[in-house]
Amino acid sequence: MNAVEIEAAISDLALEPFDAAEFPYAFLAAFGNKETALKRLRTGNNNASDVLGGVLLRNNIHIAVCDAGAAGDTLRALRASLATTKAKSKFILATDGQTLEAEELASGETIACDYVDFPNHFGFFLPLAGISTPRSRRSRTTPSMCVPQGG
Repeated sequence: MNAVEIEAAISDLALEPFDAAEFPYAFLAAFGNKETALKRLRTGNNNASDVLGGVLLRNNIHIAVCDAGAAGDTLRALRASLATTKAKSKFILATDGQTLEAEELASGETIACDYVDFPNHFGFFLPLAGISTPRSRRSRTTPSMCVPQGG
């Protein structure tokens, strides 16, 4: 998938009613992950997550959906997770459907924003699809909508 297709898929995902059970898989699909890989994750065959509500795609991302108000704590749990390290995750992401927090582990760069605003920072996640971008081009919003932190 190219960046335009990813942006459209992420925008569509944010507009749909939040489905906690389906979000990790829809997010991964938006970045071009094949249905067979997603099916294996759904059945637990390839999901090595050790965080409640987590979905771990090796060499890619560790995602967890959490209770309302727990995105920050869940992101910290993902960062501390032995599975995150063992699977060589590049990103961690936590959401409760109201807020979304994520971190690029190599740089330490983070974002925290309202769930509906995360498509405005789809560029932050483009490395998940093998697309590298300069930091200055990762965001297309004002800082008040989604605040890059750290890094």
